[in-house]
Amino acid sequence: MPRIKSPHLLVAESGADREGHGLRRTMGLFQLICFGIGAIVGTGIFVGLSDSVAQAGPAVVVSFVLAAVTCVFTALSFAELGGAIPVSGSSYSFAYAGLGESTAFLVGWCLLLEYGISISAVAVGWSQYVNELLRSLTGLQLPHALSAGPGDGGIVNLPAVIVIAMAAVLLVRGVRESARATAAMAAVKLVILLAFCAIGFSAFKDGNLVPFSPAGLGGIGAGTTAAFFSYIGFDAITTAGEEAKNPRRDIPVAILVCMGVVTLLYCAVALAAIGAIGGDQVAGRPAALSYVVNQVTGSAIGGGVIAFGAVVAIASVVLAVMYGQTRILMSMSRDGLIPRVFEKVSPRTATPVAGTLIVAAVFALPAAFASLDAVMNLCTIGTLAIMAVVNIAVIALRRREPALARTFRVPLYPVAPLLGVGFCLNLMYETGWTTWIQFAVFLAVGLLVYLGYGRRNSTLAAAGTLTPDATDAVLQEA
Repeated sequence: MPRIKSPHLLVAESGADREGHGLRRTMGLFQLICFGIGAIVGTGIFVGLSDSVAQAGPAVVVSFVLAAVTCVFTALSFAELGGAIPVSGSSYSFAYAGLGESTAFLVGWCLLLEYGISISAVAVGWSQYVNELLRSLTGLQLPHALSAGPGDGGIVNLPAVIVIAMAAVLLVRGVRESARATAAMAAVKLVILLAFCAIGFSAFKDGNLVPFSPAGLGGIGAGTTAAFFSYIGFDAITTAGEEAKNPRRDIPVAILVCMGVVTLLYCAVALAAIGAIGGDQVAGRPAALSYVVNQVTGSAIGGGVIAFGAVVAIASVVLAVMYGQTRILMSMSRDGLIPRVFEKVSPRTATPVAGTLIVAAVFALPAAFASLDAVMNLCTIGTLAIMAVVNIAVIALRRREPALARTFRVPLYPVAPLLGVGFCLNLMYETGWTTWIQFAVFLAVGLLVYLGYGRRNSTLAAAGTLTPDATDAVLQEA
């Protein structure tokens, strides 16, 4: 029998309907929405847009929509589970309740990959725009040796390390301070992107959209896979389950609002950029948005403003995603599947200080020294696998826990979650067989870690609660 932890037990153990395992409830709906936008909008649009355009051309707008559709079906599943199981573990906890401990551990293992690579990659993108901002303001740039890792011809990417360290310091201080900073940064980047759209559309030319799809359907598919990275992070909203004031109501609403706002924003930015100067000029260009504004306005000042917005936007992604990673590790540690150091919460700041510092140190290393291009597809396939599992968990819990209190229900059930699985599998296929082999090896290593440590130290096994029905005694005790 799989070791399945009931949703009621997860909530009871975390104290998610009370104060929550030493955490404090300080985040309202507005803060959750800002947190979600902070986690999503960043490198994917400021840096990754040029890569998506290189694949799909002007049809990148279609790629963004298809990537959004993939995410929307899963976002609906996250909304249902986030309202029903408001704990910090996010998809890890959802898998634990729906499919069992071993699957949950592998989901947590994939989350380490997703969040780790995305934080490191985002930090590297931040470094690019810091240089662009310095060039716009002073005409100077950081030496290449100190702004790129060895794989990119430098020695150490110092700005990438700095942004991770700043995020860690803010997270250690407290979730209230982090939420306020994220809200402020989200507002800044939305204003900057809307200003970019106004500038881009002022120079819009229909001819720049022709040919609309130079690489055909294959290019749109490849562009969709590249664009998918732009949406990574919306699931981080559910990691605030134990620090939201009204998680059962606010988490589903925040997820759906964020996905709608972000999709409209991405499509508008892509159209404005390509319509202003053409897809050939945008494709493959670093700091592409700043370049577009410079070309349209004939001045470096506008590009400097965009670079400032990118610096703020990307920093907020590092902050939000690192927050999510520390909370997921805290949940896994609480379940005994990883060392206990990650679950310790400071009574003074109500944050997992040790876990946050460890995460910052570990993720700063690849940001400083490694070239992450080779593992970006691995990050994408891992994220898609997690999303597929969450869709399946909705179906499993509907069957096993029909009476579970749900503040939001996936519409068109079971069609919607099944479509979510289908879209995820399609994009996973697009990553290529090499990535599949890498992913299989990664999962095999994770399974060995689970068998060697997690399975033996599991608190669920120690309590003897190996089946859903047998959790009642522990539930009563909790």
